[in-house]
Amino acid sequence: MLWIVRVPASYSSGIDTRTPLAPSPGSPPGSRWLVACDLDQTLVYSRRSFRLAPGGGEPALVTVEHIDGQPAAFCTVRAAKLIAWLAAAATLVPVTTRTRAQYERIDLGVRPKFAITTNGGQLLVDGCPDEDWAALVRARIDTQAGPLADVQAVAERLAADGWVRVSRVAEGLFVYLVAHERGAVPDLRGVAADLAADGWRLSVQGRKVYLLPAVLTKEAALVEVMRRAGAAALAAAGDSLLDRGMLAAAELAVRPAHGELHESGWTWPNLRITAAAGLLGGQELLEILATALLPGAGDLATD
Repeated sequence: MLWIVRVPASYSSGIDTRTPLAPSPGSPPGSRWLVACDLDQTLVYSRRSFRLAPGGGEPALVTVEHIDGQPAAFCTVRAAKLIAWLAAAATLVPVTTRTRAQYERIDLGVRPKFAITTNGGQLLVDGCPDEDWAALVRARIDTQAGPLADVQAVAERLAADGWVRVSRVAEGLFVYLVAHERGAVPDLRGVAADLAADGWRLSVQGRKVYLLPAVLTKEAALVEVMRRAGAAALAAAGDSLLDRGMLAAAELAVRPAHGELHESGWTWPNLRITAAAGLLGGQELLEILATALLPGAGDLATD
């Protein structure tokens, strides 16, 4: 049976009312969907990334991450409710460039069966790393990318210029740098070209600069999760260039009106873009996902 979503006027003007894929006969609404969501600046936000209008006040919040006992990341109460509903009705999969340890600081109020961390390097099943997947990823990197040590040397040369506050190797898979401030990150196009010739890529996300094997992608891990979950359709949300592959692969893709994808003007046939940016953009993209995939979500979104 086909069903058509009627989108409340308060939602983004970028939302359309195309007929979504119908659930399989006899399946609960949304059960055939896998919903893959990036975390930072997609579902969860530090205070410096709220982007709230001056004088507009702060919505009711849920703290989703603590660092050294202090609140570090948040979503709105409404967003937390929508996350819980999506997790109950579909297969919700957090997909992040965070390492496993960094991911485990996040509490979305649900316990997803699957999670993808380290930009696809780790596949967690019921919270435990899948060693077969990790071995497969490392084998792909070994045969298709230059040595990590060479990339570490590149990172050390960049750090010597003084703009880097932190330099780290993530689980032996890639390198990331954190600048003192976003404006201090230099033009790295030449570095990116050199890395590409050796099977690596460079991605700048705010103050962070990632140097990753080209074969280490979120979308590759999602193919495996889709197979294991038996999902027939993919919905995805993300804000960064590292999310572009999984958004392009999705039947329904949503990005907020901020981040590297927004700054580059990236679009795609099945892409919807929020009207709001920041914290409220994160809430809005969940409203878009829930309304498009699940009957009755419009009522929930206005609770």
